[in-house]
Amino acid sequence: MACPSLPPATIPSVILIVISLELIVCWGAHTDAEALLKFKSSLEISNDALGDWGLESSPCSENKANWVGIICHKGHVWGLKLENMGLKGSIDMESLEGVPFLRIISLKNNHFEGSLPDVKRVGALKSLFLSGNQLSGNIPGDSFSNMMSLKKVHLAHNQFEGQIPWSLVELPRLLELRLEGNKFSAQIPNFQQKAFKSFNISHNDQLHGPIPQALSHMDPSSFSGIEGLCGPPLNKPCNTANMPSIASIIMVSIALTQALLAIGAGIVILSRRNQSSSCEEVPANVKSPGARALDPGVGAKSPDRASSHGSGRRVAEGAKLSFVREDLEKFDLSDLLKASAQILGSGCFGSSYKAAMTGGPVVVVKRFKQMNNVDKDEFQEHMKRIGRLKHPNLLPLVAYFYKKEEKLLITNFVEKGSLVIQLHGQKAEGQPALDWSARLKIIKGIAKGLRYLYSELPSLITPHGHLKSSNVLLNANYEPLLSDYGLIPVINQEHAQDLMVAYRSPEYNQQGRITKKTDVWSFGLLILEILTGKLVANFLHQGKGGDEEDLASWVKSITATEWNSQVFDKNMGPTKSSEGEMMKLLRIALACCESDFEKRLDLREVVEKIEELKEKDGDEDFYSSYASESDIRSSRGLSDELNFTM
Repeated sequence: MACPSLPPATIPSVILIVISLELIVCWGAHTDAEALLKFKSSLEISNDALGDWGLESSPCSENKANWVGIICHKGHVWGLKLENMGLKGSIDMESLEGVPFLRIISLKNNHFEGSLPDVKRVGALKSLFLSGNQLSGNIPGDSFSNMMSLKKVHLAHNQFEGQIPWSLVELPRLLELRLEGNKFSAQIPNFQQKAFKSFNISHNDQLHGPIPQALSHMDPSSFSGIEGLCGPPLNKPCNTANMPSIASIIMVSIALTQALLAIGAGIVILSRRNQSSSCEEVPANVKSPGARALDPGVGAKSPDRASSHGSGRRVAEGAKLSFVREDLEKFDLSDLLKASAQILGSGCFGSSYKAAMTGGPVVVVKRFKQMNNVDKDEFQEHMKRIGRLKHPNLLPLVAYFYKKEEKLLITNFVEKGSLVIQLHGQKAEGQPALDWSARLKIIKGIAKGLRYLYSELPSLITPHGHLKSSNVLLNANYEPLLSDYGLIPVINQEHAQDLMVAYRSPEYNQQGRITKKTDVWSFGLLILEILTGKLVANFLHQGKGGDEEDLASWVKSITATEWNSQVFDKNMGPTKSSEGEMMKLLRIALACCESDFEKRLDLREVVEKIEELKEKDGDEDFYSSYASESDIRSSRGLSDELNFTM
């Protein structure tokens, strides 16, 4: 396509607009061409297979491809299909970032070597086909994070090893996963996708353990050549006696803490006495939270002891869980005791444990010993009240176990763990830090969750009461889920004053009381932590006037003109286009941290101001609004993803 020359000033404005649009399309075509030629330069081509790739012509003319191996739509490069061409070299995903409408990459049956390329760089991909190469090594767990449009992943017949990446579990639209003929090991992640049209992990002979329930309907040939797998659809029952379980983890817990005799060893192993006065969440392992969290085979192991298993059975016979939600899958206490287990960390109230039940849900069990002043009827009524709460930004309570001396609260497991890990934990290799867009999304979600709590729990002075970064969990889409909310009525008052965030507020330190604006103060601190990247959880070690005032005071001590260079977390990445909105949010946070609660913003004002914030200063640029992906998706001349089989 030849680009129009710039018109003289005498040409009518309507024609100028038409020519301007032609220039935009032409510019986009050249952008695609330049990016693809850069990609070509990274390849080793043994013949003239890509000989027609050049700036003499654009890759696409409407829906017609001018270059070999290109799939076009509306003048844009939509797919890259370079199969069986003997290609070698590196797969330069960075250059493919310059092809904005690229949705399909197929490099099947070539000779590429080395590790999996950084496919996240082309985050809008729908189909990725790399089968039949010599790619090798471990695939980082987060390799497919945030690729929410991805439907097809074919990596078969390479030499990949290590764990199947946990980020594949996150993909809500995943329909095809082909991993056969590699060297993957460990257990199969707990896939939850219900709509798999094609799934195959056969001939990865180092895989072992139970097949996740969501895969139990697949053809048995999908798991052939793997002796270590068990459960449906294979005719091989699982032997749970040899699996790391909550009943086996007791020996590690008892070795590290005092013996707890309250409700039998089988239940006791769900907890570990918190010897520290700290209320800071201490993750058991923050090196790679995603990989740890989604691998049901990971966890502390110890020799099986008959006494611990026996105790667990005796407890299970005489006790049961109380469920507060009808819309969630139920299970027995005995199922929980047999679940594979892993210590997630220790917080104010005790330890949290991940429990992965064979063929059932993955849950988190949290133990509380600071509720023994609450009678059973009062406790049950409050748990039912909390169980009725339903909001996208609240972690729902699933069930509880009541005993006078201690309580167990059970919730669903959340993929990415807590916000404190995402902000301050050691990242796995290649795992990006939270950028400004993700942090703003998280803050807006927290605000919505708090607003809901205030509307549904109006009788509580402080509906959350324990808001901090370790009590904000992130799901696969980085939506925040508030946890440990609404507990002030059932926590012993003497313990609440020592442990809960609300009782570290200026008004409690000054006047001995909490107020309707106490959660706002906690929220302000949390926003400052998110924006600055500075850990404020250690203020809980302090007395009056502790670190909770230091961070806000530190920000106030720096002039606003220096906030961008000195205050904002550099790990957010490039933020030049968002400085104005970030400044607004920082001012909102400082207003929330006002020590005089009478002058502090109320929650309604805070939420309204936060909802007005945008990712970028000003409006979107013209090209983004003109050539949006929604325009392409609206075309009826193309199937949902050019859904052909490669």
